[in-house]
Amino acid sequence: MSTAVTSEHDAHAPSANCPNCEAVVSGHYCSNCGQEAILHHASTREFLHEFVGHYVALEGRLWGTVMRLLFRPGALTLEYIRGRRVRFVQPLRLYLTLSLLFFAIMKFSGGFDPSTNEKPETVVAAKAADAARQAARVQSAAVEKLKPLTADEARGKSAAEAAIEDMQKDFKLEQTTSAAAKNASSGNDLNFTLMDKDGDFLNRWPTLRNKWQAFEDLPNGEKGKVFTEGFYHYAPYAIFCLMPVFALFLKVLYLGSGKRFGEHLLFALHTNAFAFFIYSVILLVPSGLLGFVLWCWLLGYLPWAMRRVYGGSRWGVFLRWGTLMTFYSMAIGLAVLLSMLAGIMSVGGH
Repeated sequence: MSTAVTSEHDAHAPSANCPNCEAVVSGHYCSNCGQEAILHHASTREFLHEFVGHYVALEGRLWGTVMRLLFRPGALTLEYIRGRRVRFVQPLRLYLTLSLLFFAIMKFSGGFDPSTNEKPETVVAAKAADAARQAARVQSAAVEKLKPLTADEARGKSAAEAAIEDMQKDFKLEQTTSAAAKNASSGNDLNFTLMDKDGDFLNRWPTLRNKWQAFEDLPNGEKGKVFTEGFYHYAPYAIFCLMPVFALFLKVLYLGSGKRFGEHLLFALHTNAFAFFIYSVILLVPSGLLGFVLWCWLLGYLPWAMRRVYGGSRWGVFLRWGTLMTFYSMAIGLAVLLSMLAGIMSVGGH
């Protein structure tokens, strides 16, 4: 049985059977499964040609997609809804590519690192100041011990020490009571010593207990690194999971528009892919006029895209945009926080 696998000098060989599904091939592609009719032998040159041709420039998908995504807000979404899809990069692939690019640039540029918020010179100065205060207290205490006290001074010192001790006890009791009330009102068993004296909760979650204990034993600098690693590991997944949430917000804001949830999700993928691209460029370019222009374009892009895709008046679009950004920003903040906290689960795993 003949196949359509040929070398390059047989590129114009007559039609044969498809190597994939055995159907008769009469063109450049199989009408049954869509595979190319003419296949070249595997080689480095062929792999490079396939990559460049399909993902970069030769078919025009990338440039047409990028031009519409960056400079015509909402146009790419409308093209997809109208059925013009083969000429553009698929929405999910576009989103994943740009989001991974953004997080990679952020990681290598140090754009997010809670463990390095304090400058080294600030840390050294703080430690030096603490050491100086401690030395002064020790010196003062030594002088007081060497100096003989009168009867009145001794009674006053004893009374002051007793008062300080009572104040400390009252402060600790107030802290304990406040923490217990807060935990009870929120419904969380965070204070294990008060809320879980029998250890039932800890027995149900031994892994969480061990991870948290290992985290508490780390130095402060290492704790910051745990949060950083948690962010870079989990945040891309968490933000991707927010795409349906973004689409749900749009669905609620545009009730009665006749658009399906999938169309809202498509709009979410395109607009968030644009945001990742702009954020990536902002991380790479120095702050200045270009950075200011990019921030302005980022701010105005979403309402412009919303009006192009959904229609409506300027004020209506502005109100919907403000509502959308308020709730979605809260969702992003929660996702980032949970991603950082999830890093605790990696402590002690090595």
